[in-house]
This record gives sequence, structure tokens and C-alpha cells, in this order.
Amino acid sequence: MSTRLPAVTVVGSINLDIIATTDRLPTAGETIGSGVLSQQPGGKGANQAVAAARLGGTARMIGAVGSDSQGGVMLSALSSAGVDVSEVAVLDGAATGTALIVVDHDGENQIVVCPGANSGFALDGVSFAPEETVLCQLEVGLPVVLEVARRASGFFVLNAAPAMDLPAELLERCDLVIVNETEYELIPALSGAKLVAVTYGAAGSAMFEHGVRVAEAPSVSVTVANTIGAGDAFCAGLVLALRSGLSYGDALAVANLVGADAVANPSSQPKLGSLDSYVERVVSAGVGLAVANLVGADAVANPSSQPKLGSLDSYVERVVSAGVGL
Repeated sequence: MSTRLPAVTVVGSINLDIIATTDRLPTAGETIGSGVLSQQPGGKGANQAVAAARLGGTARMIGAVGSDSQGGVMLSALSSAGVDVSEVAVLDGAATGTALIVVDHDGENQIVVCPGANSGFALDGVSFAPEETVLCQLEVGLPVVLEVARRASGFFVLNAAPAMDLPAELLERCDLVIVNETEYELIPALSGAKLVAVTYGAAGSAMFEHGVRVAEAPSVSVTVANTIGAGDAFCAGLVLALRSGLSYGDALAVANLVGADAVANPSSQPKLGSLDSYVERVVSAGVGLAVANLVGADAVANPSSQPKLGSLDSYVERVVSAGVGL
């Protein structure tokens, strides 16, 4: 893996999340009392930029906030996390995007997004360097995303959420598309895309090349606190891991760990470890499994039910020499 993490530019939404936490989600027409109200920075774009910065990447945010007080709070939160906000537009007279969210005790949610300034910004004066990795979502509108795809010449990633029909021009430009299993089903054209990562919740994640499953990684069991920012943290982790040179399987495993840490945290923009720390966990798990397989193989090859075995160090040396998990 490269020791220097790539520069990531995120073009996307910046929202104030207003969250009501309840025991269960209301049904249509139902009023539920005893909710707990909270506010925090959010928006898929902002969440992904913050996650990339906290993982150790160089993150730049392209988006817009309103000229209201909430806009200042969102900019401060991004900047404090280490995100470059110099090209975030402040639109006079516009309201900062807001997401109204209800979350139950299992972490399931219902969300209504009021886009505000997210629907009013343009890419005037914005340019992308060839070495930049560019990450977009669909909360800022398809025309903006298409324009980014045309301008960016480097590695281009689309988190195709919320799900919608995608123009062939956009899909052909994507070096990587990231979706959850529902979005994958709702966008049939993804079956022909060059590279698609799909998340399956408790069933882990997988990578597809032109519709063929080429890699997968299991999920990590955690107590769910909030699922709002988990997918965004996964996106940031996967992009950084792939661009750092990890294989598809290892990159998915790293992203699953990042997403697990996010889902166990009540914040939409949770604290995260460095990318290296997650890579080390994946490598250690891979070495451990490989060692166990070697020990088992030696035992199977011996007629005794209590076979002679080498030292643990000897098996570890064989695994390391073969480059397993590295």
C-alpha cells in the first residue's frame, strides 16, 4: 500500500441534520411522543469529505451553504475536521440544506431532505487536477454531477444515492460506482458498469466488474447506534483504500471496518481511526487465517490424530514469505 494517501475532492451536499430519536418509527399519520431532539452536521458530501480527512486523506469539499447561521456552523465543522472549504460557496439569501431525520432504537431511520443551497450552486471557477480522485453523490442534482464527470480527468467515483436512472455518458465515465443493495436493484444499468461496489449490511460487501462478482468481504458485528453516516464512511474508506493500492477484497474489508466504526457511533460524522490502522487490522486477520489454514493442512497430511507440528513462528514466517494478507 502507498504510504501517502491520495487527494480526494468531494462534490456534494452539505446539510444540517435535525434528528428525532424515538423507540420506533411512526407509521403514516401517526404521532409519536417522547422523542429526543438533536442537531449535527451532515449531508452525504460533507460526511464523505470529513471521513476522508479523518482517515488521513487530503480532502477538499465542493458544495454550497446558505448565508444563514447554519451555513457558518457547517463550514466550521468541515474545517475543524481538516477539510479544505475554500471552494464551498455561500449563497446569499439561500437556506442551508437541511435533513429531517427520525431514528429508532435499532438505528433504522426515515429521512426527508430539504436541499436549500445544495440545489443552487454551480461549478464556476472549479477545476480538478489529473491526480485528484473525485467523489460525487446525487444529492446535488444530476446536471452538476455530469459536469463534474466531464471536467475531472482523474479517478472518478459516483456514490449513486439517492437511486435514479443514470445517463450512459455518466456511467461510462465512472471508474467506480458505490451503492447499497437496494440501489443496485433500482439501477439496472449498473450490471454493465466497469466497477461497482455493493454494500449488503450484515452480509458484508462485494465488488462487481461488468456484473460479475469478483471480490467480497464479510461484515463486522457491532451494536448499531446510527446508520445515517455509515455508508458515507464506507465510501471514503473504500476510495482511499483502492487508491492506495489495496486489492478489491482487502479494500472492501477495510471499508467494512470503517463503516462498522461509523454505525456504532451516534454521529453522522463520527471520529475514525487512520486508514493505516484499519489496514493493519485486515492484514492481521488475513495472516491469522492463513496460519490456521497451514496448521490444518499439516494436520490433515499426517495420519496421527495428534500430529507433529511446527512452531507458530515457522507458520507465520511461511505466510509472510508468501505475502499473504500484505
